[in-house]
Formats: sequence, C-alpha cells, structure tokens
Amino acid sequence: MTDLGDAITVFVLVAIGAYLIGAVPFGLIVGRLVRGVDLRQHGSHRTGATNALRTLGLPAALAVLLLDIAKGVTAVVVARALGGDVLSEWAAAIAGVSAIVGHNWSIYIRFTGGRGVATSAGALGAMSPLTLLIVAPIVFGLIWRTRYVSLGSISGALAAPVVAAVLWAIGAATVQSIVYAAAAGIIVAAAHADNISRLRAGTERKIGHKEAVQTDG
Repeated sequence: MTDLGDAITVFVLVAIGAYLIGAVPFGLIVGRLVRGVDLRQHGSHRTGATNALRTLGLPAALAVLLLDIAKGVTAVVVARALGGDVLSEWAAAIAGVSAIVGHNWSIYIRFTGGRGVATSAGALGAMSPLTLLIVAPIVFGLIWRTRYVSLGSISGALAAPVVAAVLWAIGAATVQSIVYAAAAGIIVAAAHADNISRLRAGTERKIGHKEAVQTDG
C-alpha cells in the first residue's frame, strides 16, 4: 500500500515538473526565431497558436500548436512513469492540469502565456484518447462553421468532462480523466473570459484575421 507521505511527495514533484514543462513559451520562442517578434506585443498578446497564426502565419502557427500539444502529452507521460502502478492516473491528472497552468501563467515570461487549449488537448489525448477523438470534431466543426476559434475552443473544453463521464459510465474512461477534463475545462474557459465578452458583443475576431506586425528590432 502506498504511504500517504510518499504519495504527497510524488504529487508535489509531478505538479512542479509539469508546470515547468507547460511553462516553456514555445510561442514566444517561435515568434522570436521566425519573425523577431514578441507575440505578447501583438494581437491578443497571448503566446498560443491562434495568435501565432494571426501574427506569424500558418507554418509558424502549426509549429507552436504541435509544440504546445507536446507539452501536455509529455507532462502526462512523465507523471505516469513517476506515479507507479497505484498513483499513475492521479499523477497524470495533476500533471495535465499543472501543465495548463504553466502554459497560461509561465514563470519564464513573468506569468504571461496562452489560453491552454493545445496543451490541455495534448494532456487529454494522453489520458483519454477516445474523449479527445470525440471532442475534436465538435471543436473543428464549430470553428469551420462560425470561424471563431474561441467558440470552438470553449465548447470543446466544456464538452470534454461530459464526454469523459459518458465514456466512464460504459467503462471506456477513468474517473481521473473526468476530474482532469473538468479542471482543464474551467481553466481554459476562464482564460477565454475576454473572448466570451467579445462573442456576446459581436466583436470577436474570426479566423483568418491578420495582424500588422513590425519586428521588435
């Protein structure tokens, strides 16, 4: 039986490690390398793939997207290895949430960052691939239909715990994946508070909108 003190130690180490993984500001790094710009000074001032698309273009945005997804996957995989047989899934859930927190409030860039969508998706895919497989068409369908990335992202974040719960009821997902998806959904939705206000006001920017960018040199 796992000692409580050992479990707490594992969870704390996992949370710290996952936060530091999630906090790596790939959007900022790619922006500097590709265009010599700081994404925090342009567009939504976020470091995620959507702002990268508007500011840097499609190839750079895809690189940011994949790297941010990889942060969530890496955090969960490493946490499972540290958690052992008994604690692995709870460690994975803690790691996934911590990676999102790191992405949104990165210690490396004065607690700025993105909105956590790609990182949360990566962690969800590592924890419950079937949940992500079901949620993804909802997200992309809404984005395609409305041209609002934010609406698709928020809807997917809020749908994920419901889908995970249904899958758990039929034995196709874990309780930990539900807990993770619920916590991730709250964080991602909260990070879109300004988008929600603009959606209600009819002033939200649609995908394809470009930002005029000058290099930071």
